[in-house]
Amino acid sequence: MTLNDAFFMAQAIALGERARGRTAPNPNVGCVIVAEDEIVGRGATAPGGRPHAEAMALAEAGQRTREATLYTSLEPCAHRSIRGPTCATMIVEAGIARVVAAIADPDPRTAGEGFTAMRRNRIVVETGIQAAEAAASMSGYLTRLAVGRPRITLKLALSIDGKIALPSGESKWITGEDARAHVHLERAHSDMILVGRGTYLADSPSLDVRLPGLDQWSPRRALLTRGEAVEGWEILRSPQDVFRLHDVNDLLVEGGSATATAFLAADLVDRILIYRAPIIVGEGKNSVGYIGLDAIGDAHGRWQVAEFAPLGIDRLEAYERVRPARHEKAS
Repeated sequence: MTLNDAFFMAQAIALGERARGRTAPNPNVGCVIVAEDEIVGRGATAPGGRPHAEAMALAEAGQRTREATLYTSLEPCAHRSIRGPTCATMIVEAGIARVVAAIADPDPRTAGEGFTAMRRNRIVVETGIQAAEAAASMSGYLTRLAVGRPRITLKLALSIDGKIALPSGESKWITGEDARAHVHLERAHSDMILVGRGTYLADSPSLDVRLPGLDQWSPRRALLTRGEAVEGWEILRSPQDVFRLHDVNDLLVEGGSATATAFLAADLVDRILIYRAPIIVGEGKNSVGYIGLDAIGDAHGRWQVAEFAPLGIDRLEAYERVRPARHEKAS
């Protein structure tokens, strides 16, 4: 790996990150093509999953692909489709001399076959460049391939003393504008947002994205309820229904307490985002109820800190679930 390899791969991953939340069930891949140390082609997976990032970058590069280097955050696809040639085939036909890929594609239809096809055609293939960063950006897709469900993020807006609302249920607004803007960015990077029936009835949330330039990327809305269906909302009868969301990579769970408790008790949360406001509520509504732990020792080792960051007057706390071995199975 060279410094240039790291730089150009970072550009590819950044392109893919911008597409997160809009490409499911395909991964949010980013790609750049470099000729004579100049980026001549850029691409990210298009909304809906097609065209792929490599196809977009090859089209932009045009004739400058000959003897160029292609950087991609994920192994180019090698499985045939009625929608067109594989990315591996297109790369070979474009005359690319070298391919640098961050990670292999776990999709069994490709799973190394893309690398093999390119090497068979005398393209130099190198892998593992910024693999951790690429995997983090595509964690929703990778989680779905590994365990059969989306990556699930739980969002909580809390006071210093861990309350989500006053005893009356009033909760607008615990956090300030910067924290709320960050939530909207998270929404834009999610394929679906879910709330519980109680939140739906109390707040009538729109769950849209209200950021300039991103308002058209509001995700699908889901409701966790055993009650009747609601027009414009997809219904999940229990947290286990996430295993039926085969076209969702990233699911954002926004509330309320009963819903958060249900997902945590089922051990289906992969990431927690806490937006902590500098206020003390005192008596009020707790963020989470009983989740099945009967000893403090059982609570340790389950979560690790991923990020602390100021957001105006508030603070973001991000935690990742520690999973030594994947144990979930699709139902």
